[in-house]
Amino acid sequence: MTIDNFIETVWSAKLLKNWNDFHVFPKTCNRDYEGELKGMGDSVKINSIGRITIATYTKNAPINAPEVLDDSTLTLVIDQGDYFNFEVDDVDKAQQKPKVMSEAMSEAAWGLADTVDNFIATTIAAGVQTANIMTAQSIGTGAADDDAYELLVDLDTLLTVNNAPPGGRWAVVPPWFHGALRKDNRFVSFGTEQSNKRLRGAPIGEAGGFTLYQSNNVPLSGSAYNILCGVEASTAFVEQINKIEPFRPQNRFSDAVKGLMIYGAKVLRPYGLASCQVTEA
Repeated sequence: MTIDNFIETVWSAKLLKNWNDFHVFPKTCNRDYEGELKGMGDSVKINSIGRITIATYTKNAPINAPEVLDDSTLTLVIDQGDYFNFEVDDVDKAQQKPKVMSEAMSEAAWGLADTVDNFIATTIAAGVQTANIMTAQSIGTGAADDDAYELLVDLDTLLTVNNAPPGGRWAVVPPWFHGALRKDNRFVSFGTEQSNKRLRGAPIGEAGGFTLYQSNNVPLSGSAYNILCGVEASTAFVEQINKIEPFRPQNRFSDAVKGLMIYGAKVLRPYGLASCQVTEA
């Protein structure tokens, strides 16, 4: 591949495909606010409507005056940016240079996705309201250990008690927690093709009312993992591959590619999130 043969659209599509395949936490977010982003520092205005009062109707009696809607505006700032910048020496033309560039682009997508996953996980964890944080548990399969499946049921119940919407609920767990679930017939007997997926970024099954994802980016403090769950409407996320540019570096005989990703996330409905610190027994 040479710079003359570089087609930005093709390489952008390849990066985006790998990016989406590797992602986990963005799949738990509301992506409806993504628009045309032009650079870091841009923002998205999100209007929300407060609760509407329900009154009792009395026959032949006048009803109340129309209620003035209590609307509020939240601002999601696109203040995060990450980039990659790599080159392939001209000597590598003899070693299938297009293949080398393709593999490098895949690695770039993985690195970006991993960084963004960590950012979203941290944002969500910080946005969970105190009432939705469960007491820490020690998860295992022993008689005295807390149960992985039952924890998910309790988290789902906690969300319901705090008036979180019932649909689109998700939970992200670390690999060892997933291992504990796989020893539980209530999880493995789900038996659908979806529950057998093991690809990064794909749901690993359903349990306790949640669509489950597995990630190595579950927030970790010491030996305790902060399992996060919620509904998709709770957190907004916007991102854009801002630019992918090919160039010939000065003083080198090589083709180089650099790319910029800009993004931001914001918790919109804290009552729609819950969490629990867990350790492996």
